[in-house]
Amino acid sequence: MQKINKHIYTVSEITQVIKGLLEEKVGEIWLEGEISNFKAATSGHFYFSLKDQGALILGAMFAHANKGLKFKLEDGLKVICFGKVDVYGPRGQYQIIVERIQPQGVGAQQLAFEQLKKKLDQEGLFDAGHKKPLPQMPFAVGIVTSIQGAAVRDILQMLKKGASGVDVILRSVRVQGVQAAGEIAQAIADLNNLKNLDLIIVSRGGGSTEDLWSFNEEIVARSIYNSRLPVISAVGHQINTTLSDLVADVFVETPSAAAKMIVDKKNALLARLAGFRYELDLSINNTISD
Repeated sequence: MQKINKHIYTVSEITQVIKGLLEEKVGEIWLEGEISNFKAATSGHFYFSLKDQGALILGAMFAHANKGLKFKLEDGLKVICFGKVDVYGPRGQYQIIVERIQPQGVGAQQLAFEQLKKKLDQEGLFDAGHKKPLPQMPFAVGIVTSIQGAAVRDILQMLKKGASGVDVILRSVRVQGVQAAGEIAQAIADLNNLKNLDLIIVSRGGGSTEDLWSFNEEIVARSIYNSRLPVISAVGHQINTTLSDLVADVFVETPSAAAKMIVDKKNALLARLAGFRYELDLSINNTISD
């Protein structure tokens, strides 16, 4: 009888064989599924499961890969990810190590906007009861915008023409790019520390969604919400609604419209004063006639 030579594998050996087969036969892939059991570790790594109706695979996205992710991973989110199928030896589990991930059916930036909008709404940052009325006649206005942009020229020209007596304090900031949000938020805080300022206009001209993104950043929204001074948001045009618009006490479609509000308030006040003067003159004349 012929003796059969058989190799008895250790658990580690068979795990390495399976790992090698997966790397050779599958390797890097695009994979779609729904996130469940999401956990963000203190190390910065993300751990979760990807599932569909028939199966589930473990997933990991290490800190170097998820750094700068625009949207928030959460249970129930359908995603498409790119990564490498691997075996985690200590547990004998196969998993996908994710390098890139994107939401399925919607852009990452739009999803980030919707997620932050929902969060701020739940915290009450958009509540009408928190919004402050504009002063009857602002005599000193702070403007947060770029000194090089068209927005500041539009505002200043409108005020010079219709409300030349209004003092303006300009706080020039970047209105797009990585550092813009921090500068805008700081400028709002700085203007709140000045005395005798009546309101703040936060503004920039129109642009693409990417151009206006600084005004969708959480730091800017919270700075507007925490402002003791009323804030007018005048960012972009009608087709663009930013989180700054939703948090502000008043928002208008263009920088010129923000300046026009001040001009209209001045004209309304002058009209009221003229009415009071007329009534006073009439009362004096009637008294003298009697």
